[in-house]
Amino acid sequence: MSSKTGPLVFLIAGEPSGDLLGARLMAAMKRKADGPIRFAGIGGDRMIAEGLETLFPLHELSLMGIAELLPRLPNLIRRLKQTTAEIRNRRPDVVVTIDAPDFCFRVAKRLKGSGIPFVHYVAPTVWAWRPKRARKIAAFLDHLLALLPFEPPYFEREGLPCTFVGHSIVEGGAASGDAGRFRAKHGISPDTRLLTVLPGSRRSEISRLLPDFKATLERLAPSHPGLVAVVPTVPHVRDTVAAEAAGWPVPVILVEGDQDKYDAFAASEVALAASGTVALELALARLPSVIAYRMHPVTVGLYRRFIHVRYANLVNIMLDRMLVPEFLQENCTPANLAGAVGRLLDDPAARTEQRDGVAEVARWLGQGGPPPSERAADVVFGILEGRNGTSNVDTVSKKTGGI
Repeated sequence: MSSKTGPLVFLIAGEPSGDLLGARLMAAMKRKADGPIRFAGIGGDRMIAEGLETLFPLHELSLMGIAELLPRLPNLIRRLKQTTAEIRNRRPDVVVTIDAPDFCFRVAKRLKGSGIPFVHYVAPTVWAWRPKRARKIAAFLDHLLALLPFEPPYFEREGLPCTFVGHSIVEGGAASGDAGRFRAKHGISPDTRLLTVLPGSRRSEISRLLPDFKATLERLAPSHPGLVAVVPTVPHVRDTVAAEAAGWPVPVILVEGDQDKYDAFAASEVALAASGTVALELALARLPSVIAYRMHPVTVGLYRRFIHVRYANLVNIMLDRMLVPEFLQENCTPANLAGAVGRLLDDPAARTEQRDGVAEVARWLGQGGPPPSERAADVVFGILEGRNGTSNVDTVSKKTGGI
């Protein structure tokens, strides 16, 4: 490492969510640095915009499923060798891998004993399945950054230092929606009742859930006159969602983009949503919700055999109780969904109970404290300082509070 150019941080992100995490981490490190700092590795447009010198396009690693993976396997093996060789050659001061464990952990294993510290961002869900992974991971990582407060003990008992930094979703703006702006933009009167409907972003999700959501609204419409459904969507499924929603029994407003989505959260009374990360966004927005999900029967059979958690929604998992109603598979019926959504629409006390409960989860995720990216940056800087000694490192973290 040269003090003239600053330390080299090598980052590896394997999918768009990791690109966002990486970009936020890089931005935080630049804000907190006293001197120059260099970034190289693998990332997407967001990380490149923050100054990443990328080895190859992130999309080459963004593969899901056996059918998609097998034809690309030779290229993945080539990229694995290339990445490992690049790290050996450049001798970065620290490597930060971000999620994508199938690729990132293979890199870390190959470089075990190289003397280069490896930090992994996003703890594997050993609390849900394959708990023995924690011991294996501890053998080749130097530090783990966890998004959830209950995760560190699973790894610390195996001798792997693990720091809870908070979930980056708290930096996304879900809690800052503007109800008035949304109603003004879409010409909605102040007394119109809004229900946010989130059928997911994958074609498989929406094809399974949209019929149930339509039937749910058919049950709700007669007893809730004037109800309007707001449907946040994304470009690649917008046309499909629009075509399906055209036959719904209530007026529908389709919106795109995070700002309109978060404004819709602020303007709505209740949400009906597919299970996933959006459930955390709804919790941060304090929007009472009902969660639904359907998967392929074969996938469900595998999950039920290996997954060891009682709930699907992370809010309920963290609370260890069913605060947010969730209906999965055979329980995901229009009757069940309409009953739960209708109760929240009709009962202010039920809405208040859920808002109060998710507030605790929001604090656990890091809302109200230092941004998770800054906490993560402090850990990485601490490892740099510990390895090199503060007298030899120009880029010393400007600490802004404990982790």
